[in-house]
Amino acid sequence: MGIGELLLLAVGLSMDAFAVSVCKGLAMKKATVKAELTCGLWFGGFQALMPVIGFFLGAMFAEAIEAFDHWVAFLLLAFIGANMLKEAFSTECAECGADADMSVRTMFVMAVATSIDALAVGISLAMVGNVNILMAAVFIGVCTCALSALGVKIGNVFGSRYEKKAQIAGGVILILLGLKILLEHLGLLP
Repeated sequence: MGIGELLLLAVGLSMDAFAVSVCKGLAMKKATVKAELTCGLWFGGFQALMPVIGFFLGAMFAEAIEAFDHWVAFLLLAFIGANMLKEAFSTECAECGADADMSVRTMFVMAVATSIDALAVGISLAMVGNVNILMAAVFIGVCTCALSALGVKIGNVFGSRYEKKAQIAGGVILILLGLKILLEHLGLLP
């Protein structure tokens, strides 16, 4: 997996955290640098950790599913992407609410909730092979950290104008990456 693909993956995975950060920013009277960094570090840290855990879990079972691993990777990424699209077109925002709470408990729960898809992506990356998981985790973590911090500011300044667009973009990116993995393993793409 090349740097361009890793960057696309990182952006796609960070869209849920970005959307929640926009909601956090919406609920704040004034977005502070501390609030922006808090969101960025919580979401970025968990988004970096979860693919590593998923990668090692996937590597443990790689031999057993080697014959159909490309299908597993495709289905996981397509499912995550489709779920993001479904959430984008949903009329309610269950994850974000209008809560500016930045407590450890709240941020922990939100960071775990927005990074479950990164765990599944880590499993997919183990199936793909030829992936430097540490580099992937750094890309995903840094991208999520930056976009989450930016999301708080955007939500505070511009409102929810970009939230749904970000979720749609993230969902489409993950589905297309899954399709690319499948087509490469089937020999339909070089």
